[in-house]
Amino acid sequence: MQHIYENFTFPPDQSFTVRSEELEIKKYTSLKSHLNFEIALLENCIGKRFIGDHIEDFEGDELVLLGSYLPHCWQYHNTVETDKPASATIIHFYPDFLGKDLLTKPEAILLNQLFINAAKGVIFSGPIVRQAKEILKEMLHATGLSRVVLMLQLLDKLALSRSYKTLSSPSFNIIENSSDANRINRVFDYIFQHFREDITLQDVASVVPMSSSAFCRFFKMQTNRTLVDFIKEIRIGHAAKLLMEGRYNITETCYKSGYNNISNFNKHFKDVKGSSPREFLKQYRTPEAICF
Repeated sequence: MQHIYENFTFPPDQSFTVRSEELEIKKYTSLKSHLNFEIALLENCIGKRFIGDHIEDFEGDELVLLGSYLPHCWQYHNTVETDKPASATIIHFYPDFLGKDLLTKPEAILLNQLFINAAKGVIFSGPIVRQAKEILKEMLHATGLSRVVLMLQLLDKLALSRSYKTLSSPSFNIIENSSDANRINRVFDYIFQHFREDITLQDVASVVPMSSSAFCRFFKMQTNRTLVDFIKEIRIGHAAKLLMEGRYNITETCYKSGYNNISNFNKHFKDVKGSSPREFLKQYRTPEAICF
C-alpha cells in the first residue's frame, strides 16, 4: 500500500475537529498517518482493518483510538444492514489540546496510559462503544465549551474503560518508523510559515535537505500531490478563512494569501473550492446554511 502523510489545520475557533461522513464501499489502497491523534467510530461496516502492522477483518460498529504517525486504513466491501449506509465519525486532536498542564495532573494518569497505548492503536469493545456513540452524536452539534466538556467526557470514559486492546505488535515502534514523517512535518512547518511569500522548489527542498528532483519524488510519494498543488491548497485555505472572518474584501484577501495577481487567485480559488471567491462568500453568508 502507498503511505500518505496528512496534515490538518484546525479552524481558528476550535482546538479539535469532529465530523461525520458516509463511507464509500470500495477498496482503499493508501495507508494514512498524521501528527494528530484520531478517534474513529465506524458504523454498519464490513471490511478489513490495517493499523500499524495489524491486519484483521471486522464487521459492525467499532471504536478505535490512533496515536501520532500511526499508519492506518479501513477497506469496506459491504454493510451489515443493507438498507443503511456505512458511516464514520472522526475526531482529530492533540493530546494537549487544553494545554500541557492537563496531562500532568494526578487525575490524568489513566488518560496518559491510554495515550501511550494509542501509539500501537487501541480498539474498544462492549458498552463503551455505545456510550461513545451517544457522546459523539452530541458533539457533532455542540459548540463552544459544551463541545469541550463532551470531549473530556469521552476521553474520561475511554481512559476508565477496561474493554480495550492494542492492535499493533509490541515489535512495531512507530517512533523508529517516523523519519519520513519528521521530514515531511518540517516541510509543512516551513510552508505554513512562508506561504504568503514566493516559495521556490529549491527553498523547500533545502529544508530536508534533498536535491530538487529527489524532493519532488519524496513529496509526491508522501502527500499524493505536487508541491505546487499543496502550496495552492494552503493559500486558498487561508484565503477562505479570511473571507469567512469578514475582515478583508476579496482583493485584500488575495494579497494577504500569497498572491500578487487577482486573476490567478480567482482561478486557484475555484480549482480548490469549486466556486469563485464571490460565490463562496455568497454561499457562506446564506442564512439557511447549516455548518457543523
